[in-house]
Parts: sequence; structure tokens; C-alpha cells
Amino acid sequence: MAPWLVYSLIVVALWGIVGLLQKLGTSRISAPSLLVWVTAGYALLLPWLWGAEDWARLPARDAGIGLLAGLTNSLGALALFASLEKGAKASVAVPLTALNPLLTLLLARVFLTERLTSGQWLGVGLALAAAVLISRES
Repeated sequence: MAPWLVYSLIVVALWGIVGLLQKLGTSRISAPSLLVWVTAGYALLLPWLWGAEDWARLPARDAGIGLLAGLTNSLGALALFASLEKGAKASVAVPLTALNPLLTLLLARVFLTERLTSGQWLGVGLALAAAVLISRES
């Protein structure tokens, strides 16, 4: 099995658990409070990660991209937590947020001039159909 696939499967498992923990958290504390504690969870990894890079040689532009990615990730997490806090079902809200790669596809097409195959466009269409079906209330 390719190493990237192993990591991808770990993501699926961990983020599957995260969806449950996010709903449990927002049923007990506010969305901003949960974001603080999630951020504290990220901070627990810092000592381990700190030795993995030569931070002094990191270009400012790259650090800025990383900071912007962190900021947008945090704002997205806060919006998800607020959604769950306001009564969204975890079984609906969390899978819908997993459709974020659709926006990434469009942005990559515009800014990186990447192209999608017809099969990939079919996948986009199926993902949009899944979003409609998942979000329908009975």
C-alpha cells in the first residue's frame, strides 16, 4: 500500500471521530469555546513538530501562506461549530463540510490552471448530488 494512502486512511479514521467529538463538544460548550480547546489540541503537537523543520530558513511568503491556511481553517471550524451548536445534525453538517474540495477544484482551475478530466467532472456532479440528498430534511 502506498504511504500516501495509509496517511489518507488515517485522516478518514481520525476526522470521522472528530465529527462526533465536535457535536458532543458543541452540545456542552459554545462554538467559540470549542474552537479555543481545539486550538489547544493543535498546540499540544507543537513541541513534536518544532524540531521537524528549520524555521529560520522558511521564507516569509511560505509562512504567510501557512498562517492564512490556519486562519481560514479556524474560521471554517468556527462556522461548523456554530452550525452544530445551532442544532445541525452531525450526520448532515459534517459530511457537507467534507465537500470543501469542490471549491478547491474550482480555485485550482482558476489560479493553478489545473484541468479536470470528464470522469473527474462526473465526480463533481455526483458530489453535488450527494450534498443535495444528504441535506434534505425528512
